[in-house]
Amino acid sequence: MLETEEISKVAMEQPALAPKAFIHQKFGSKALYRIEEIKQPIETSCSGLPFAQNVQCLYICHLDLPELSVRSDPFPRKKDAEHAAAKMAIEKLGLQSKPNNLTPQEALGELVGRLNGFFTDEFLFSIHPLAGHIKVALRRADDHVGMIPISIVAGCDVKVNNLCKVLNPKAASDPLLVVSLIIRAAQMSTAILICNERWICKQGSYPAGFSQSVKNLAVVSAENMHVKALFIPLSCDKVVETLTLNFSESQYYMEEIARKLHSADSSHIVVSRTVGKAASEMRLYFSAPGVPDRTSDNVERNVNLDMSLNERASYLCGQNVYGDAIMANIGYTWKSTDLFYEDISLSSYYRLILGKLPDGNYKLSRGAILAAELPTMYTIRSNWRGPTPRELLCAFCRQHQLAEPLFSIKSLDGAEIAREHCEFKIMSKSERPYIDVKVNGSKSDLHRIEFDRATSTFRCEVKIISKKRFPLVLIKCSFDDTHRKESDAVQSAALKVLSWLNMYSRQPDIPMESLLEFAHADNIIVSSKDLLSELSTCSSAYDTKMRKNFSLVSSCTARHRAVCDKGMVLCKIDGPDSGIFATPGSVASISYAVVLMKADSSLKEVLESNDEFEFEMGVGAVINELESCVSQLTVNQSAQFIVELPSRDLILSAAGPSAKFISQSSLHDCFLEFSVKLLQVMDPLEDRIEQALFSPPLSKQRLEFAVERINELHATSLVDFGCGSGCLLDSLLDHTTTLEKIAGVDISRKSLMRAAKVLHLKLSTTPIRKSIRSAVLYDGSITNFDSRLHEFDIATCLEVIEHMEEDQACLFGDIVLSLFCPIVLIVSTPNYEYNPILQRSSVLPSREYSEDKAASVRFRNHDHKFEWTREQFQLWANNLAERHHYSVEFSGVGGSGDMEPGFASQIAVFKRASNQLEKPYLGTEIPYEVIWEWNNGSIYNC
Repeated sequence: MLETEEISKVAMEQPALAPKAFIHQKFGSKALYRIEEIKQPIETSCSGLPFAQNVQCLYICHLDLPELSVRSDPFPRKKDAEHAAAKMAIEKLGLQSKPNNLTPQEALGELVGRLNGFFTDEFLFSIHPLAGHIKVALRRADDHVGMIPISIVAGCDVKVNNLCKVLNPKAASDPLLVVSLIIRAAQMSTAILICNERWICKQGSYPAGFSQSVKNLAVVSAENMHVKALFIPLSCDKVVETLTLNFSESQYYMEEIARKLHSADSSHIVVSRTVGKAASEMRLYFSAPGVPDRTSDNVERNVNLDMSLNERASYLCGQNVYGDAIMANIGYTWKSTDLFYEDISLSSYYRLILGKLPDGNYKLSRGAILAAELPTMYTIRSNWRGPTPRELLCAFCRQHQLAEPLFSIKSLDGAEIAREHCEFKIMSKSERPYIDVKVNGSKSDLHRIEFDRATSTFRCEVKIISKKRFPLVLIKCSFDDTHRKESDAVQSAALKVLSWLNMYSRQPDIPMESLLEFAHADNIIVSSKDLLSELSTCSSAYDTKMRKNFSLVSSCTARHRAVCDKGMVLCKIDGPDSGIFATPGSVASISYAVVLMKADSSLKEVLESNDEFEFEMGVGAVINELESCVSQLTVNQSAQFIVELPSRDLILSAAGPSAKFISQSSLHDCFLEFSVKLLQVMDPLEDRIEQALFSPPLSKQRLEFAVERINELHATSLVDFGCGSGCLLDSLLDHTTTLEKIAGVDISRKSLMRAAKVLHLKLSTTPIRKSIRSAVLYDGSITNFDSRLHEFDIATCLEVIEHMEEDQACLFGDIVLSLFCPIVLIVSTPNYEYNPILQRSSVLPSREYSEDKAASVRFRNHDHKFEWTREQFQLWANNLAERHHYSVEFSGVGGSGDMEPGFASQIAVFKRASNQLEKPYLGTEIPYEVIWEWNNGSIYNC
């Protein structure tokens, strides 16, 4: 448990939501506000009569919710009208999370008054859901005329439940306790009666002729209804099954549910809170043989032996459900006097389970249960698809009856960040603060980086708090990484919390100590026992057995990731190569279909399909197999691949109407077949900026710069460090050069495979390429030396070092000039001082930067670890050249070196002092793996 002082501090920070914010929290986009403008004369004459020409504008707000519509009074401001309408809706729906400043005795008095109101003459003509139950009861011809089950009162009125929670907070998770509290309140009333401890009705009769008028009201809209529902057995060893509820106009629908549960009548049925969407009537129904007196604090809360906890049903609704249960979507709703009903499929059950997982809402909202994954990082707003991490974390907390997460923002300037991480020095007020970064661990070789005091960045702290035991802090996260926008800091922090919760949910058998180690590594403090208790339905048992519900579906996702290398089989790629492919940072648009297949072709069911699905490459937004496939396609190409079968639960959640058939089939020897087509690629933001502002684009200008140096030197060999997908090597083949041998090195095998495909096609089909005698692609880190690339004529490293940590960039410089020893090394990197021009350009989409005009200048790419100013870059290059006996010249492309702020992409050209090394290198270090090799037409593929 976290410190008491911290808990008290969190309690003080708990925000009070405004009415509109509270409505948005409960209903989101389902809450629709309509403003009506009216003109009202202003009384200005001494007689009190209005002048015709003097009028004022007033506003009336109409708020439509799934369950209710309200209309506010006129207000001079639209905002006031909206808040007034929201407040009216909150009051009518009884949505207050807790009545303000009520003592338990006051809450009991209000509960008695609330119950009395349900049995007034006027109430029967209201649109409250409970009115429908009473109307049906008055139409009955048996001994229970005018009576309704007490559990219905508990299930249909939110305010009754809120008042019960004031009387006893445990009522939030115990519907039997709510029933007992209602009985206690009803016994204090002189207007209502309790019959046989299970029924509640009006004391005294309704007025003469009243019953007949009630019978004339429409209560049931159809006769002989057949509603699909689910039967959830008590035993977890038994499967969830579908069943059919048969209703007729003359029958109270609760009696049919009682019959299916083998109960004497509907008064024995207990009703849970609604499950799923706020507008639905989906509830869990279970039979309670008796309602024990659970209202006294001195009574130990022991459950009868014949009332064992139904773990699966309890997990779905967040309340204790006992014995076998039925989940049905039927009842009386706001706005209508008719009986509402909808079928529930088997896949609905598994989707509800999936929706309670940290990544489940993301999968469901994207409509890609089998394809999508919760991304591992938040880059830029325009690249994110689906609900934001903050929205997902809030939804997760609501699903598990936790308080809304608290986000605290701290603003830092550059100097503060430097103090936290490095040795920090300020020589005088006129000098800018700087830090010294060691090169190769040597105190004598320092790389100096300056910070701008005026540059503000933001850091976010997140707290997850118990609602039942407020203000108990369950999770506290304080992350070191900083962001240039407050919103980015919040989204990134929320995503890290979700990612840890995802790990927690996917590995139910991993020791808690191991999970806490992962949490500690990310500065996440967890009150493990309390968290496990909150995420378990039953507060009396929070062992591993309870956690299996939490990981019911998600454990399969870990298998999805694990089988990428061994379980995926990529079939033939169809379609010509268009040359347009998806790279990390780009947004790919695909169409796909997932088919469940059996090896002997006896089963072939389409589980999931999407005509247009977008995701950002390189952030883990889809399963590994799918991203691997897309990375090998060009636009308009298609392919198929198969993967091992994920968990049965995930299959059923995606199956839709075929879930019942699949649940009854054997999945032995089954697999999933994905059919994928790449429709379109939106380039990374950095590339879009370059293409829009520079002609030719910076990438082409960098290529032309390299070609010019190659021809000046008459170079015959070139190695490209950080070659990626081979864009530079591919483009070099389109120019006339003296090159005979080319090589590329990268740590991304996927990118190298793409490069191999492009280079092989061009070298094999273009006769003019006969001058190239060999081409090799290596998988390896450019901070490791490989003797096969020693002393090439030219080495290039274009727009690569900024993707490394600064100390690694310094290490690369030392390795390449001291061991690889090229005659010429060309290094390019973005000029940070040019970024304001790029980011203020009108060609940038407003949705990406409209909120950021006054914010600090950002890096050009989310994956950049740093971006240097001209002074910083030149200091690094000069120190490097001096240490290794190279000369260095500075140039660039994009913009002009003679005008501020210089080139958009700055370039350093290192030249070795002598074309011949004093001593030839005789080592044989070969850490790199050959991925593809071409020698005069013969090809070696690894």
